[in-house]
Amino acid sequence: MSSSLRFDRGHTDDLMAFLMASPSPYHAVATAAERLEKAGFRQVEETAAWDGTSGGKYVLRGGAIVAWYVPEGAAAHTPYRIVGAHTDSPNLRVKPLPDTGAYGWRQIAVEIYGGTLLNTWLDRDLGLAGRISLRDGTHRLVNIDRPLLRVPQLAVHLDRSANPDGLKLDRQKHMQPIWGLGDVEEGDLIRFVAEEAGVDADDVTGWDLMPHAVEPPAYLGRDRELLAGPRMDNLLSVHAAAAALAAVAGQPDAELPYIPVMAAFDHEENGSQSDTGADGPLLGTVLERSVFARGGTYEDRARAFAGTVCLSSDTGHAIHPNYAERHDPTHHPVVNGGPILKVNVNMRYATDGSGRAVFAEACRKADVPWQTFVSNNSMPCGTTIGPITAARHGIQTMDIGVAILSMHSARELCGADDPYLLANAVAAFLAG
Repeated sequence: MSSSLRFDRGHTDDLMAFLMASPSPYHAVATAAERLEKAGFRQVEETAAWDGTSGGKYVLRGGAIVAWYVPEGAAAHTPYRIVGAHTDSPNLRVKPLPDTGAYGWRQIAVEIYGGTLLNTWLDRDLGLAGRISLRDGTHRLVNIDRPLLRVPQLAVHLDRSANPDGLKLDRQKHMQPIWGLGDVEEGDLIRFVAEEAGVDADDVTGWDLMPHAVEPPAYLGRDRELLAGPRMDNLLSVHAAAAALAAVAGQPDAELPYIPVMAAFDHEENGSQSDTGADGPLLGTVLERSVFARGGTYEDRARAFAGTVCLSSDTGHAIHPNYAERHDPTHHPVVNGGPILKVNVNMRYATDGSGRAVFAEACRKADVPWQTFVSNNSMPCGTTIGPITAARHGIQTMDIGVAILSMHSARELCGADDPYLLANAVAAFLAG
């Protein structure tokens, strides 16, 4: 990899700013798009005709973004190098009828999104973010980034079994945040959100809103070697992919044998089955349209896909010092040990031996250490967009990521060096 593409600890500082600017998937793709714009990329509309010009382009759809850079003179059958990630994180989501409460407390009705660790949302200062849909068909991003909501835990005096037997939370009864005092008033929350967004409440016809922790990311540890923050699963990978793509696009076109691509999808945490999820047609449509816009045929499309390789980048499990028995006894990924290659022979991850070789070579070029993650045979293995991408598009795919603790918590933990080590490996992969 060119020395001009190397990232250092400043990349981790920038990740912290990215996390704060991205309290929802809609904010995450807007923030990524803004950074790509500064690198010379331009947005193309899905409803418009595409041309075959070279340069950086991107498509936005809801909480998903696909961006790619076409080098000057790229043939229609030029293969792609793709880095895939997801923009959503397990959290709480506001229901269609949000105004609720009892006994003089005003509350917000929420639904549980994904496999979140419920207890991590208790007694935490929460803001509210997402998007509102307006009568004219447009959307407006909303970010109320101040203490607004709280899910209060029951005092130990009223639940003496909480410590010896473990906290038991009912997803329906115990997770509704409070946000004030008084009688419940229908339409109250949306009127408040509309005022914050500077629009008339009568113009708001839909919303996709979610609480978020307002505490900023922070270095911690004696030597500040750790990073704590929200939504690292999986905005850490989205940030790395955007930074790597922008850096690779700055290289001379003659040095790029592939078309580098970033694909960040929504709804990974609940199965990816949506028009903005990895199991939808978005990625394949974008890649095909790029081939055809450059004058390609179906044969060119088939040749391009046959030579394409994808890195599915998502966080993985670091060895936990208090629960070592939950991990495989011979695979112990550590924080600040470099990115992990995730392997599961039952295809919960898409990596095989051939993919391992591709990833190892990218890390060698980047001079980045790497590790391997395998689940304990006695524990069920999670999955990612990797197997979905491989099966849906017939693309060779391998699963990678950064090892973290507290996955699916409202506040997760990684090594402070790992984000930029991942970005260096991704940049080397995209550059070919």
